Amino acid sequence: MYSSSTLLSSPVLWFSSTTSWKNSAAGPVSGRCIKKQPGLVLSSPYLLGCSIANPVLSVMANRKVHSTSVTAVLTDDEPTVANVDEGTENIGLFSLDPGLKSYKGHFGYRIKRYSDQKNLIEKYEGGLEEFAQGYMKFGFNRKEGCIVYREWAPAAQEAELIGDFNGWNGSGHKMEKNQFGVWSIKIPDLDGSPAIPHNSRVKFRFKHGNGVWVDRIPAWIKYATQDPTRFAAPYDGVFWDPPPTERYQFKHPRPPKPVAPRIYEAHVGMSSSEPRVNSYREFADDVLPRISANNYNTVQLMAVMEHSYYASFGYHVTNFFAVSSRSGTPEDLKYLIDKAHSLGLEVLMDVIHSHASNNITDGLNGFDVGQSSQDSYFHTGDRGYHKLWDSRLFNYANWEVLRFLLSNLRWWLDEFMFDGFRFDGITSMLYHHHGINMSFTGDYNEYFSEATDVDAVIYLMLANDLIHSILPEATVIAEDVSGMPGLGRPVSEGGVGFDYRLAMGIPDKWIDYLKNKKDEEWSMHEIMGTLTNRRYTEKCVAYAESHDQSIVGDKAIAFLLMDKEMYTGMSCLTEASPVIDRGIALHKMIHFLTMSSGGEGYLNFMGNEFGHPEWIDFPREGNDWSYNKCRRQWDLVDTDHLRFKFLNEFDRAMNLLDEKFNFLASSKLFVSCTDEDDKVIVFERGDLVFVFNFHPENTYEGYKVGCDLPGKYRVALDSDAWEFGGPGRVGHDVDHFTSPEGIPGVPETNFNNRPNSFKVLSPPRTCVVYYRVEEVVEEEGKNDEPAELANAYEDDESSHEDPYYSGESEDDEVIIRTDIITEDEDGDDSKAKNQ
Repeated sequence: MYSSSTLLSSPVLWFSSTTSWKNSAAGPVSGRCIKKQPGLVLSSPYLLGCSIANPVLSVMANRKVHSTSVTAVLTDDEPTVANVDEGTENIGLFSLDPGLKSYKGHFGYRIKRYSDQKNLIEKYEGGLEEFAQGYMKFGFNRKEGCIVYREWAPAAQEAELIGDFNGWNGSGHKMEKNQFGVWSIKIPDLDGSPAIPHNSRVKFRFKHGNGVWVDRIPAWIKYATQDPTRFAAPYDGVFWDPPPTERYQFKHPRPPKPVAPRIYEAHVGMSSSEPRVNSYREFADDVLPRISANNYNTVQLMAVMEHSYYASFGYHVTNFFAVSSRSGTPEDLKYLIDKAHSLGLEVLMDVIHSHASNNITDGLNGFDVGQSSQDSYFHTGDRGYHKLWDSRLFNYANWEVLRFLLSNLRWWLDEFMFDGFRFDGITSMLYHHHGINMSFTGDYNEYFSEATDVDAVIYLMLANDLIHSILPEATVIAEDVSGMPGLGRPVSEGGVGFDYRLAMGIPDKWIDYLKNKKDEEWSMHEIMGTLTNRRYTEKCVAYAESHDQSIVGDKAIAFLLMDKEMYTGMSCLTEASPVIDRGIALHKMIHFLTMSSGGEGYLNFMGNEFGHPEWIDFPREGNDWSYNKCRRQWDLVDTDHLRFKFLNEFDRAMNLLDEKFNFLASSKLFVSCTDEDDKVIVFERGDLVFVFNFHPENTYEGYKVGCDLPGKYRVALDSDAWEFGGPGRVGHDVDHFTSPEGIPGVPETNFNNRPNSFKVLSPPRTCVVYYRVEEVVEEEGKNDEPAELANAYEDDESSHEDPYYSGESEDDEVIIRTDIITEDEDGDDSKAKNQ
C-alpha cells in the first residue's frame, strides 16, 4: 500500500547533536555493516525519542474481570520525565548496533511501557493470550441454551439488537450497559433452537447523546453481506453459526515453516480469467496448483477482511473479523487455506491495523458519534484521521482497542489456520507524521524522536509477542518504508518483533531505471548498492514489483519494458522484435537479481511471474464498472505458442534453485564485481556464483569471475537457455576449473578480493548461476544435474572458512561483509581487470 516514492523531503528533527550522523555514501539505514555512530548531546530535558513520558492509567476495576474487563487508556499528553535508565545497558539491540545506545532513553521508556501494559493485562485479564480471545466474549457467542451478544459502545445512551429474527424491531431486545461501557443481552433459545437463525441479518441499534437512533453493523461481526440485487446496497451484519454438518473441518496440518519465504502475493477476487469476482474455492482449485507448480512455498492473501469498497484493494476495512463475502463464506476461505496446506504452502494474511474505513453505516467508524478518544476506537481530531487515505486512525493506547486488535489477530490464526501476517502501512503507525512529506535518510534521529508514536510501537510489540506465543513458527512481515532499526528484531531484545520487513526501496529503483535511464546509463554499482543496502541483522523480503506497481496509473515491469508490443509480438510463430527480446531478457534478470541479492525472502505478485500485460483497474464509475482489467489472463501463459511461457518457466526455475541450494537463507553475500564498463555484476550467495551481464551487445568469452571455494563449477541456472526463450549460447556440460589468485588470506593480492577464480562465457543481457561440484558426488555419478546436489548444499556455511566473512558468533550476532567496488584514492573505480 505504501510506496517510498510518495515520501518527500522534509525531515523532522527534534533535538540537536554535536554530529548529525548519517551513513556513508553506500546508503542509509546502517548500510551493509553495523557501525557505531557518534554520541548525541541533547538539547531537551525530556525523554529522548518520545513525547510520551508518564502514562496515565485509568483502571476502572481492582479485580480480575474476564467478561468485560477494564478500561485503561495510556495517554501521552503530559511530557514528564520518567526514570528509565535502569537496565537499559542489557538491551540486546545495543550489542547488535552500538549506535542505538545513544537512544537508550527511548528504548528504556518503550520497554517499560510495554512491560507495564503486559503486566496490567496479566493482572486484569489473565494474560495476553486470554486477553486476545475477546471474540469469545464480545460479539455473538453461543452459550448453554442461549445466544449472548456484547458490544463496547460507551457513547450510547440506549441500545437494542435488531435483525431478521425480530422483524427489525428491537423493542423486545433492549440491551443493558455496565460500568465499562459494554452493552449485553442474552437471547434464550426457542424450542431448543437458536433464536437467531444461522446466516440471518443483524444490527446494533443505539441512541447517542443528541437523542438520535442509528443502526450499525456489530463491531465483532464474523460475516457481512450486501443485497446483490441492489446497486451499492449497504452491508448488513450476518449471524454466522453453521450447524456441525456445514462447518468446515480442517484435514491438513500446517506445513513446516520454510527456511526462507518465497511468497506469492495474491488477490482472490481478481484471480479469475473471466471478468468477474473469483471465489475462494475456485482460487483453491485453480490457482493454488499454479503457485505450487512454480515452487513458491508461501501464499500471501490480500483483501481477506471485509471491505465495502472493492477498489480499495482491501485496505479500507469495514468489518475486521469478517471474511470478504464477495468471494464466499468463512467456510469457503477455510477450504482454501486447508487446500494450500495440503500443497505444502504457508498462508499469510494481509492484515490492516494501521487504519480503518471512514464508512459510517457499515464500518467501525459508525461507533464514533463525537465522544472522547477514551470512549472510541479512534483518536479524535486530526490525530484520528489520515488525510491522504481518508480513513480513521486507531487509539492504540485504549484498552478495548488493544483487545479488539489483538483478538483480531488470534481470530484469524485460530479459526482460519493462517500461518502469519503481513502488516500493512506500518510506517503510518510508527510516526505521528505517518510518513507524509518525509524522506527517510537513515539518520537515527528520524526514528527516535517526538515524532515516534510510542502507543503504536507498544501495540506492535504486543501483537508480535502474542502471535509468536500462539504460533512460534508464524511468519510476520512489516510493510515499512522508513527502515526503523529494531523493527525486525525480537521483542526480548528491545525490538518490535517482526520476522521480516519488506525491502520497499528496490521496486522504486527499478521503476526509476526503466522510466528514466537508457540501458547504457544503468549503474551496476548503484543497482547493487540498492539491493544490498539493508540491516543484515534484520531479515528482508525483496521484490521487484508487487500489487503497488500494477495498479491503474502505473505499469508492471513487463509492460514498462514491452508496452504495446506485448499485444502483437509475443507469438513464437514470428521472430521477436528487439523490444520483445530486450523485454524478456531484462524481465528475467531484474526479478532474479532482486531475488538472489535483495533479501532473505522473495515476493512476487500474481501474474507478474509471466509478465501479465496491462494494469489493474477495479470496477468503478470511471471505467463503467468494468471487470475487464480486474482479472488475470491465465490463458496467456497456458498458450504454448506465446512467449509468456518462457517468463513463467524461468520464475519456476529460480524458485527451484533456492529450493535446492537454500541461497536465500544463507547469510553469506559477497559482491566481488560491479563493472560499469562491461555492465557486469558478479557475486556469491551461499556457495553459488552469480554472473549478470547487463550489456546490450557485448558477449564476453573467458570472462574471469572470482569465487571463494576452489574446485569445479557447472551451470546451475541459465536465463539464456532455450526453455527460457533464449538462444542457448552457454554450454551446460562445460566444467569450469578454478585457479588460485594471489596469497591465501591476503585479500589485496586476490582477484576482486576472492582467493580463486574461473572463466565463463557471458552473453549480453543474461544471468548464469554456477554451483560447485562436490568430488564425492562426482565419483558416484551424481553430478550431472544441480538438482541432485540438494543435500550437499543444505548447510553452506559450515563447509568452509572464509577470511572475508564472519558468520554466526557465539552470541548469534551476524555481521556481514559485502564488498562492493569502491573508489580508489584518485577517484577512479578500483576494479580488477579481466584477463
